[in-house]
Amino acid sequence: MDENHDAQLKKYHRANRRLIATLLIVWGFVSLGCAILFVVPLNKITLFGVPFGFWMAQQGSIFCFVILIFIYALRMDRLDHNYHADE
Repeated sequence: MDENHDAQLKKYHRANRRLIATLLIVWGFVSLGCAILFVVPLNKITLFGVPFGFWMAQQGSIFCFVILIFIYALRMDRLDHNYHADE
């Protein structure tokens, strides 16, 4: 019984780390890539009359970060339920 619990706990933590790593990669790409590295090509696209690269640097990366917080909360609720960590 104890070995099974330890194996489940390891799977739970591995899934949690994988989720965090994925969301950090997305956040890094959006905040560094879209707002700094790719700003010149993105500025060729306009969003409501504003260059998209500028918009990503000023507003888009913040919106993306807030969305990632909600995604993390929802996915962790599902992960907790799947591994019975919500009890």
